[in-house]
Amino acid sequence: MSLTLRRMRARRGRAWAVALSLAVLVGLMARHYAAQEPQYDLLIVGGHILDGSGSPWFAGSVAVKDGRIVEVGRLPNASARRVIDATGLIVAPGFIDLHSHSDYTLLADGTAQSKIRQGVTTEILGESSSAGPVLGPAAAEFDKALRPLGIQRDWTTLSEYFARVERQGTSVNIASYVGSGQVRECILGNENRPPTAEELEKMKALVGQAVREGAIGLSSGLIYPPNMFAKTDELIELAKVAAQYGGIYATHIRGEGTHGIQAIDEAIAISEKGGLPAHIFHFKMDGRVNWGRMVEQVRHIQAARDRGVDITVDQYPYIAAMTGLEMCLPPKYLEGTSEQIVARLKDPKARAEIRKAIATGLPGWEDNEVKSVGGWHGVLVASFQKPENKKYEGKRMDEVAKLMGKDPLDALCDLLISEGGSADAIYFSMSEQDVRLAMRQPWVGVGSDGTAVNPEMTFAGKPHPRFYGSFPRVLGYYGRDQKVLTLSDAIRKMTSFSAQITGLTDRGLLRPGMAADITIFDPETVADKATFENPLQYAVGIPYVIVNGVVVIDKGQHTGAKPGRVLRGRGKSM
Repeated sequence: MSLTLRRMRARRGRAWAVALSLAVLVGLMARHYAAQEPQYDLLIVGGHILDGSGSPWFAGSVAVKDGRIVEVGRLPNASARRVIDATGLIVAPGFIDLHSHSDYTLLADGTAQSKIRQGVTTEILGESSSAGPVLGPAAAEFDKALRPLGIQRDWTTLSEYFARVERQGTSVNIASYVGSGQVRECILGNENRPPTAEELEKMKALVGQAVREGAIGLSSGLIYPPNMFAKTDELIELAKVAAQYGGIYATHIRGEGTHGIQAIDEAIAISEKGGLPAHIFHFKMDGRVNWGRMVEQVRHIQAARDRGVDITVDQYPYIAAMTGLEMCLPPKYLEGTSEQIVARLKDPKARAEIRKAIATGLPGWEDNEVKSVGGWHGVLVASFQKPENKKYEGKRMDEVAKLMGKDPLDALCDLLISEGGSADAIYFSMSEQDVRLAMRQPWVGVGSDGTAVNPEMTFAGKPHPRFYGSFPRVLGYYGRDQKVLTLSDAIRKMTSFSAQITGLTDRGLLRPGMAADITIFDPETVADKATFENPLQYAVGIPYVIVNGVVVIDKGQHTGAKPGRVLRGRGKSM
């Protein structure tokens, strides 16, 4: 072999050796930096885990990456970009509010302060009326209702509303029903008559469009116009459309007092004939004369479930309801536009008829709001929009009447005229014993029937304390203090059960693969602070709330983050 050839081979050997050494070095460095790179985005350690299933707590950690839960249990060598020490705290799935009215306040303030501070990570919207569709006769009244919030509508469909929410961002997730009253008003307006065959087909088409856009089902509010004008057969036909897309039927039933059993039976009939599950909003026994009769309703629903009816309910943990002040009026005076309602209230003859009806009742309207609460003192005014009426917020109607120097009926009518036909009021119509009995039932979930607000929202006035305190009240007052529920069952009602009802298959449990919606609270201090006298108070004892893997409430303070998503129903993927 020549000298030149030997030198070339020697050089080649040295080059291979250098390359091999470099490869080994790179590999060692990669392993070194990989060891330093955290495994997870977020790690919650030291807490007692209540996973939402109803099982007892267990000790362990929850690991989150890319907005999902990836590990739950003993993770002794885990590392993360951020570690939350939950020692002494409960780690639970984020709470799902089965009945919320935050459809538009989330557009006014997407931080959802009063809800996220309760541990709520998902709100179910669209009871009775919904954000879409908005067409025809529905548009003018819809836009009028948005003005106090400073919102300019730029949508006509539910899908376009969802897009608006996504553009602006929210701190909580949302899902929505399509309202039967909404589609009715789009086609018929606020008229008390049955739809023609052609009109019914148009209504069914709107329901179909909405569930394909992501509505989780059909809702109704059968004490409110124009919902109250719909007959059972009409609702069954609309429910059949929602059923085709895997939706449910959720309802504020037609009666919650003397005629509660008949109203429940209507919901059951719509479920069975429509071919879909039924869910009843804010299950209650309304009216002082009916107190103690909750047991009848409980037995009735249990009997329906025993024979195979898929029916569930939700409840807020208070003895007072909140709805429109105008609901003191007989139903026939609520038909038409707000201008028509106001015109009737100005008519002395109509006012005399209203006075008599409230005192003696009307056929089918025995459970009027004033009688159900034992008189005008049982009606507390919650919010007005006109500055001159703000001084009456938080006062009982008999007190308001004295301040106005008028009879309570005249005070009611004059205030409604001043407010354009509508205002909010709280009605003390339920008993504590009935609330507790309902709460113990395994098929009863939790829904606030409240709205995401903050104390600076003057248009909200002095609302029902459920806006600020529903979920902590169940955990603290009814769970810890009164022992009405175990902690694990209270969590189940707020999480996995709610997800089961609404079809949210990736929420409600702390399991690998589920969305990282997590609420961390102190079982010894969690409590509601809002009262009927002073409702503008946030809950306490919930230091951390995480939505889709992002910390929104951090050591009790809102971070300003808006990681919430629109959660669409099964129809969207069909």
